[in-house]
Amino acid sequence: MFNKVLCAMVTIGLCLFSNGCTKKNETGEESEANTAAKSVIQNAGSDTMVNLAQAWAEEYATVQPDVSLEVSGGGSGTGIAALVSGTVDIANCSRQMTPEERERVIEHTGEAPKEFIVGYDALAVYVHKDNPLTEISIDQLAAIYGEGGNITKWSQLGIDNSECANDEIIRVSRQSNSGTFVYFRAAILGKNRDYKLGSRDLHGSKDVVELVAHTPCAIGYSGMGYATEEVKMLKIAQATSDLAYGPTAQGVLDGTYPIARPLYMYSLGTPEPQEQSYLDWIFSPAGQAIVEKTGYVPVGQK
Repeated sequence: MFNKVLCAMVTIGLCLFSNGCTKKNETGEESEANTAAKSVIQNAGSDTMVNLAQAWAEEYATVQPDVSLEVSGGGSGTGIAALVSGTVDIANCSRQMTPEERERVIEHTGEAPKEFIVGYDALAVYVHKDNPLTEISIDQLAAIYGEGGNITKWSQLGIDNSECANDEIIRVSRQSNSGTFVYFRAAILGKNRDYKLGSRDLHGSKDVVELVAHTPCAIGYSGMGYATEEVKMLKIAQATSDLAYGPTAQGVLDGTYPIARPLYMYSLGTPEPQEQSYLDWIFSPAGQAIVEKTGYVPVGQK
């Protein structure tokens, strides 16, 4: 709150100093001072959600032209850290904040973060489009990604990946500040197990899919909204002998797809009026239509 007041004081001071506080210039266009008077909402965090957040921001600009939304990614951890420091108004997260993170926000800002579930995502497991594998189990994924896991070759999954000359599985993962990294570890490896070393850890969700698309030996995980024609999303089973389900909206809704998750936004305490108006719009039919359009599942369907 202090940062917002300070920014407003600085803007007013600069405006007075420059004698530039007119609404229109000689051509009838908005002056720089009038443009600067727009309400600004700083929104940062989850890379999984960045395309969705940008789509929301672009559409909201047509609804509320007096509000400027500044969107950036960097990972859920980055968004939470910015909330702790008070440098963002809303943090995007593809996993839930931990109690420790909540305490840090309160300690540094005096405000408790307020949680909003704005959509749902089926976390997809991707392979190259020419990979003959069509499904995989949670146990097999744990043996590929987890410490002590013994699956290192495609042939161990019962396939002949002819496009992969040495049969080695190349593991593509995310960096540790990613909410997707944290969620996948919990959902696949469990609470007391960590990733094995040697994976290719990438910064963004899109980067994971692009690398898998160009690497026949690779397997990776990312939000289902990042699927392209160059990759295949595997069906997932709880155990090797169980029925496998694909990462679809229906699979998220009926609970059959085993690695689905909510998508969160966090405000610093009770949202300011312009932030609350934006959140209300996100939950409106127009805002939730964008959730569906970008490949995720609207909250109204859950």
